[in-house]
Amino acid sequence: MASACTIMSDAAGRAGPPLRVLYITQWFEPEPAFKGAAFAAALAARGMRVQVLTGFPNYPGGRLYPGYRVLPIKRDTWAGLPIDRVALWPSHDRSSIGRMANYVSFFFSVLIYCLVHVGRYDVVYVYHPPITPALAALFAGRLHKVPVVLDVQDLWPDSVAASGMGHPIIARLLGWVCRKVHAGVAHIVCQSEGIARALVERGVPETRLRTIYNWSNYAPAEPSKLPSTNSSDRILKPDRINVVYGGNLGSAQQVECLVEAVRRARERVPELQLHVFGNGIDQSRVVDAALTSGGGALVHGRIGREDMDRIFERADIVALHLRDDPLFAITIPSKLQHYLSVGKPIVAGLTGEAARLLEQSGAAAVAAPGDIDDLADKLVGLALMDSAQRAEIGEAGKAFYRERLSFTQAITQTEKLLWQHGRGERR
Repeated sequence: MASACTIMSDAAGRAGPPLRVLYITQWFEPEPAFKGAAFAAALAARGMRVQVLTGFPNYPGGRLYPGYRVLPIKRDTWAGLPIDRVALWPSHDRSSIGRMANYVSFFFSVLIYCLVHVGRYDVVYVYHPPITPALAALFAGRLHKVPVVLDVQDLWPDSVAASGMGHPIIARLLGWVCRKVHAGVAHIVCQSEGIARALVERGVPETRLRTIYNWSNYAPAEPSKLPSTNSSDRILKPDRINVVYGGNLGSAQQVECLVEAVRRARERVPELQLHVFGNGIDQSRVVDAALTSGGGALVHGRIGREDMDRIFERADIVALHLRDDPLFAITIPSKLQHYLSVGKPIVAGLTGEAARLLEQSGAAAVAAPGDIDDLADKLVGLALMDSAQRAEIGEAGKAFYRERLSFTQAITQTEKLLWQHGRGERR
């Protein structure tokens, strides 16, 4: 992989010094960050000098990771990438006060950092959520005439309200911040066409919007690192039809719906067993549901990404669910791409754009969110297939992922956008 400091030309024939990119994201490794090290390293490999600005790792539990303590600033590295970690208040629970303290503290840290350092860069790329670091970057960027590109993964303040944190005063304040940021940034990257349409309805010109679908960070295991059959069987029993959910356990996911669907499906296919991996603010609710499932669901807690991928590879079926909410009809959860790339049949409780993508893939059985009986029927349908039929469905998902949602495609589009604004707007 090329160094972030290498002087090189890109696929479009550009030559000269590397584009200097400040990448701001509140979530970064060792946290389970989506656009984390792999994203930043891919841009660096394309000839950009990427500096990551992030906080101290505390997501999703809201507690600092072992080995870290909050400081005003800490120089760090991850996978060869330079990282500056700045102070924030660790929190990720149901408390509106705690969550706001988390966002606001990171805002002030980013603002101070950008006021001092942002003039060194050609372009700033900000991952949202939250929206607060984008406001800080925009303020400093205007002073130093550095363009800001915003990556919108969640539509605020809508998603904040959907998560149960939406006090009317907070919603109005966040709405004002979002309008200011949307109006001021040079360009907005949207993770779905639905989000792009919603922003157009809110007054953002189409010319400043681009849809770039997310991708999967899944990587097959190296042959030398494959787990032994016996060690894997301690979790996924070979005499069961193993359904696996891996990810956040929050109010948006309503994983207890999957637990109940498996309980009902086991009346017809007793071999079905749901394995839930992850944590979050609704973990206790999911555990309670599992305890009443008659052994049909096991909650294992959170495990590392590589270990989770090995579990996905051994699963018979993978599952996801999002609560029925207008916001989620225009949102594509990153789990969708991940599941498709692993190549397993998918059972999903979804609506909107995500449901349409899954149906187009040919790899999924999709029910309406919260429709427990239909979810159970979909599970039974997949469970009654033989392993060869399920493998064929999984391969269809892989092919769809490669054609429509690949990492390389997204990085190429992002690279072109950053060059366009990083050099084009500062001539």
